Amino acid sequence: MTPTSPVSKAAKHVAVLNGGWSAEREVSLRSGKASAEALERKGYRVTRIDVGRDIANVLTLLKPDVALNMLHGCPGEDGTIQGLLEIIGVPYSHSGVAASAVAMQKDVAKPILAAAGVPVPGGGVFTRSEIAKGHVIPPPYVIKPIAEGSSVGVFIVQKDHAHPPQELTRTDWTHGDRLMVEPFIAGKELTCAVIGDRATDVIEITTDLRFYDYQAKYAPGGSRHLLPAPISPIVNQEVRRLTLAAHRALGCRGVTRADFRYDDTLEGTVGLFCLEVNTQPGMTETSLVPELAAHAGITFEELVGWMVEDASLNR
Repeated sequence: MTPTSPVSKAAKHVAVLNGGWSAEREVSLRSGKASAEALERKGYRVTRIDVGRDIANVLTLLKPDVALNMLHGCPGEDGTIQGLLEIIGVPYSHSGVAASAVAMQKDVAKPILAAAGVPVPGGGVFTRSEIAKGHVIPPPYVIKPIAEGSSVGVFIVQKDHAHPPQELTRTDWTHGDRLMVEPFIAGKELTCAVIGDRATDVIEITTDLRFYDYQAKYAPGGSRHLLPAPISPIVNQEVRRLTLAAHRALGCRGVTRADFRYDDTLEGTVGLFCLEVNTQPGMTETSLVPELAAHAGITFEELVGWMVEDASLNR
């Protein structure tokens, strides 16, 4: 990407979509607030919208020039809001309908990534009751919802665990009845972004918590970001190559972020696996994409402005 030029006096009217009703609502509000403030500093006319189920009516009346999508989780990340924006004719940021829907469904995205040569963990999809009854694969393994982000509803089952987490049997469970179970990959947590058509550098994420969970992601001091990641040039190059390959394989647009695990006890890049592609990565004060952009010489204001200028229909 290249930084955007100054906004003209006839400033674009940008609707910043945030909030919503997913488990990631609070993070979305923070992403939306930071992005809206950055756009206002650049001279855009901004309307902040806490998305409710009347969003079609709100946008039809508002008639913005562009929608900056800062929703995380459903309905902003799964193709739903993208389809609505296509219907009412409001250009929008990030990925389109199909790419958003596929990337959000981890069980659908995995075989597509594998077919494109992007290594992914093994495992499979099981019902919540099957997983709760006993180990469906040998521990250690990871249990994760098929369509959630920010590590919501994720469990790591260690070798010494006699049985799966019994939280899965709770009546107030809200993360779906079909879950993914994947072998736990020891080693480093790595992430890399695509901005436009270029992969950024690579961050290694470390935390003193149990794993890189919701608290580690968003609480101040919950994690440490090592940028550039202390990995060999060969591994760095491969992470960047795979990040761009994953972005393209899923048909993504704009900004995405790919997360990896890397077992550095194995030779070369054998221990490198892509966990998922995030089509609506966070834009909070502790988020990874703004940090990666800054490392590449792109300010937060330039990044958000570029997202607005890159917005379109038929994505």
